[in-house]
Amino acid sequence: MTRLTRIVPLAQNLLADVLQAGDLAVDLTAGNGHDTLFLYRSVAPHGCVLAFDIDTVALDSTATRLQQAGIEVYHGMEPARGQPAPGVYLIAAGHEDCAFFLPGAPKAVIANLGYLPGSDHRTLTQESTTLRALDQVAARLASGGRLAVVAYPGHVGGEQESAAVEAWFGSLKRDEWDVLRIEVGNCPTAPRLFVAEKRQG
Repeated sequence: MTRLTRIVPLAQNLLADVLQAGDLAVDLTAGNGHDTLFLYRSVAPHGCVLAFDIDTVALDSTATRLQQAGIEVYHGMEPARGQPAPGVYLIAAGHEDCAFFLPGAPKAVIANLGYLPGSDHRTLTQESTTLRALDQVAARLASGGRLAVVAYPGHVGGEQESAAVEAWFGSLKRDEWDVLRIEVGNCPTAPRLFVAEKRQG
């Protein structure tokens, strides 16, 4: 049984509901590859996942995890031109540049904000670039697709970024989006989950 307050599995479960084989999915923060692996398993064998990170340590960790699972990994991708081969594309770029690489409309997008666990905590996501990335994927998300963001208010700068993300989700038009917020009610520094679904049509 998954612990009630484990936010990331909840995010994955909510994305799994809309994913199927052959879909395009995006991991805005590859990190150690857990979300990237989840996404590809949800769209395999004919789907495609783009995973972004500016930290080469994170991309190497993600590549190792995927290769151990027997998944085809490509390093880098040219700006979107046609339909890419199935597999996972690891892109050494900030998530705020994701629009340059998207080959189509993703059905699911996930982001785990903050820093890479076990790494230098000074390398972390920033409010300004995170909001630019969210604007880009929201504009390109497929109808019926979902966007999930896990925000971490407990580290330095995290509260500000979390508040900005909450405001961003709250600004989505009610006639175009359904928005969900999940948080731990008795721990204000615990991770928070925001999910938005683009309504059909």
